[in-house]
Amino acid sequence: MLAFFRVVEVGKFIRIPFSNCVQIITIPVLINLKLLLRRPRFNLYHSIDGSRSAKISMPRKDFTVDGNVARCNWMITSLSKDGRIMEARRLFDEMRDPDVITWTSVISGFIKCGMIEEARRLFDRVDAKKNVVTWTAMVGGYIRSNKISEAEKLFHEMPNKNVVSWNTMIDGYAQNGGIDSAMYLFEKMPERNVVSWNTVVSMLAQCGRIEEARRLFDRMPERDVISWTAMIAGLSKNGRIDEARLLFDRMPERNVVSWNAMITGYSQNSRLDEALDLFEKMPERDLPSWNTMITGLIQNGDLRRARKLFNAMPKKNVISWTTMITGYVQEGESEEALKIFSRMLSTNGAKPNQGTFVSVLGACSNLAGLGEGQQIHQIVSKTVYQDSTFVVSALINMYSKCGELKTARKMFDDGMTSQRDLDLVSWNGIIAAYAHHGCGKEAIRLFNEMRKSGFKPDDVTYVGLISGCSHAGLVEEGLKYFDELVKDRSILVREDHYACLVDLCGRAGRLKEAFDFIERLETKPSARVWGALLAGCNVHANAKIGKLAAKKLLEVEPENAGTYMLLSNIYASTGKWKEASRVRLKMKDKGLKKQPGCSWIEVSNRVHAFVVGDKSHSQSKLIYSLIRDLHSKMKKVGYEPNNVFLSDEYEDEDFSLI
Repeated sequence: MLAFFRVVEVGKFIRIPFSNCVQIITIPVLINLKLLLRRPRFNLYHSIDGSRSAKISMPRKDFTVDGNVARCNWMITSLSKDGRIMEARRLFDEMRDPDVITWTSVISGFIKCGMIEEARRLFDRVDAKKNVVTWTAMVGGYIRSNKISEAEKLFHEMPNKNVVSWNTMIDGYAQNGGIDSAMYLFEKMPERNVVSWNTVVSMLAQCGRIEEARRLFDRMPERDVISWTAMIAGLSKNGRIDEARLLFDRMPERNVVSWNAMITGYSQNSRLDEALDLFEKMPERDLPSWNTMITGLIQNGDLRRARKLFNAMPKKNVISWTTMITGYVQEGESEEALKIFSRMLSTNGAKPNQGTFVSVLGACSNLAGLGEGQQIHQIVSKTVYQDSTFVVSALINMYSKCGELKTARKMFDDGMTSQRDLDLVSWNGIIAAYAHHGCGKEAIRLFNEMRKSGFKPDDVTYVGLISGCSHAGLVEEGLKYFDELVKDRSILVREDHYACLVDLCGRAGRLKEAFDFIERLETKPSARVWGALLAGCNVHANAKIGKLAAKKLLEVEPENAGTYMLLSNIYASTGKWKEASRVRLKMKDKGLKKQPGCSWIEVSNRVHAFVVGDKSHSQSKLIYSLIRDLHSKMKKVGYEPNNVFLSDEYEDEDFSLI
């Protein structure tokens, strides 16, 4: 039975795609789960809506006079909706005289099934019957396939356009970041409807041009509930939550999506009490309402109230379960995350999706729970997610963290030889795996191989690569890759990269170089950066720089007992006992106590955990006897224990045995 289980978080955004005559609004509730490796970020991976692509609509009414043609049209539409496009095509080919509705239905069917080239071949046939709906469907198909240039070219070739055609192209620009192109088209529109206005208002609000969005909103000749909700979500996202609430209170009518948007806004701006108050006042709640509130609580670190709300849910879906799993992993409670996953499996409702597997495999990585990870791998192998690059990367990461580097590499190599396309996430995963095990040269070899395969490294790639160089002592190589990263203006250099570089220099004893680098940073160094320097000072007993690093680190994290311990150890290792004692005394005066180290091992499906000086285990006498025997053998070959770093509270214990 699954005993333990981890997750990643996902951000939130609002989107309002519009195409054909369908209006859709989705207020997100996410799990940012930045993956796994990024996490990132593993950015979640799932939101309440499906894809962000343009929707393809089948003709809804058939005004065909010929009854036989009308029946064939209905069958083609039905088959296409069911994904049986080749059967629909055979029926189409058997028809004597298909009309424009037939042509539009089968072209739309191919588009819906992702077969855009086949749709275009039909569209370009000399005998093809097309109207404005057919043309618009084809434009929407290119947008759905992220081929904005082809969509744009086809749009300009259209002999006739209606308001839906214009809206489709504007939404295509909005989806692909072409904000100015969308606005240019909007201004050129011969006529606009409320969908046109909603599209541009939402687009401007979501890209941060909130003032322009508000001006357009105020100019709208008519507004519907989507207009108001889009504006509220945009104001909330841009930090103008009070203005969003004023707008919410002015709404002539609200639906459940409007309430969800306002609750999301309060959560995004860390105003949880107001979010909960609004949640309690909702006239009706749907599943996204509950998920929105739970996600907001988790993102603001209130796991207790999130769990209480989760338990009170009348119904849960996969997002509910994954959100809760994510929360526990983020709080370092991976064991509880695994228990929730186990509960999820025992219910006959929600089934795990890609995000769930990525998160729960992360929990196994945190716990080094190989047995649980292998069980989850078996579950994954029976689902459609076994070929997902995100899930495969999570599996590679899990096996690596559990010490099974050969298994991790085999999974990666199997992906290269199978029909599954490896993406950048997969490459990052295997590079990070070798880096984690200190195999820097192999990480570099894989990095070079990745480039030869046509993949451009991103920020995550360089974190793994430089970290691998650091663990393997490849200082010059690490410096070279960091310099390469800085020169690549397309990649944002993050705190993680700075910390890796400082760690690289610190491990090699180049502490002055590392300190000077930190001093030159334009941004304020994080605790992680100073912590890496302090760790290097501890290894190389550099009290001068260590004192400076500790001072800076305590400014960022004044209650971190580990910082005092490291500084005390540095003084002790250089024979400065008075300074070491003074640091320990200051630590005690503040009431700080370093948590003892903990390790665990799984034997016969049972996890045995140990802390420093632990004698609570049922077999502790036998364990200590074996340790003494091992220690005796070590002494015979010349090993001398170093007790300099033992804290006062453990002085009376026989820690030379541990």
